[in-house]
Amino acid sequence: MNSSKPGRTSVTSRINQPTLHHVNLKTTRLQEMIDWYGTVVGSRPNFQFPGGAWLTNDGANHRIALLTSPRMSDDPDKLVHTGMHHIAFEYGNFNDLLDTYARLLELGIKPHMSLDHGVTTSFYYVDPDGNSVELQYDNFDDWNKSSEWMRTSREFASNPIGVPVDPSKMVAARNGGASRDDLHRRAFAGEFPPSEPFDPRVPLD
Repeated sequence: MNSSKPGRTSVTSRINQPTLHHVNLKTTRLQEMIDWYGTVVGSRPNFQFPGGAWLTNDGANHRIALLTSPRMSDDPDKLVHTGMHHIAFEYGNFNDLLDTYARLLELGIKPHMSLDHGVTTSFYYVDPDGNSVELQYDNFDDWNKSSEWMRTSREFASNPIGVPVDPSKMVAARNGGASRDDLHRRAFAGEFPPSEPFDPRVPLD
């Protein structure tokens, strides 16, 4: 006798793949976090109340959720504890990434780390709670191509972290006429070294 329910399939027969929708951050600085994400990535609250806020910078109802409580406290050892390292936002245009860097620099907001990862050019910033936020551009302008390069490239296998870069030097080269592809090639070859040590925000020892 078959006791299985009609229409039921094995749980391992198919994976329904969802799309990553939002991240939820706990904070002791609710308004400061709302303001920072508004400045950096153009997010706005769709809803805000004393216990949190739901922020979006596109058509989704929210992309970043913030929760707060008087019982929360900051973790002084956050950098050496396990947990989230960063969240990332991707630009569809390389110039948008460079222009955002220049705009934020004028506001005194500087990356803690900037890298050409091969697959992406990425500038990382620290939000008011000490979370890292990556602003990136796909160097192939095509997820299929960058995924294939990541899977098969000996260059990526030998250096999956990437090459540190100075975004100001890249902006200057772009303003001097360098193309997107030329900037990536030169960055990955180490032609835009940072003038200051970058902070990976993970213990290296």
